[in-house]
Amino acid sequence: MARITEAEVGIAVLNILASRPNGEATVEVLKTELPKYITLSADDQAASPTRTNEEIWEQQVRNLKSHEPTNGNIFHNGYVVVVKRGTWQITDAGRRHIAAAA
Repeated sequence: MARITEAEVGIAVLNILASRPNGEATVEVLKTELPKYITLSADDQAASPTRTNEEIWEQQVRNLKSHEPTNGNIFHNGYVVVVKRGTWQITDAGRRHIAAAA
């Protein structure tokens, strides 16, 4: 099984946020919930070479914010905003995006 892409992680994060009260969650909650939305391969679950005590897929969740300047990124496209450090919230645009993809 191939590794998940950052775009797939982004869609899962949008779906998780959309299911939460006020459309928000901490990064830790997102990491807890994400395996319920995406099937993770053994490669996804390998230890991150750059982040101690994290698997590669967990790093991909954090990368969503750090890769904000990249076109197609959920932050860049205005689908998610940071409401406070470590807490993200889906926007109306994010809700429309996942509704259109359904």
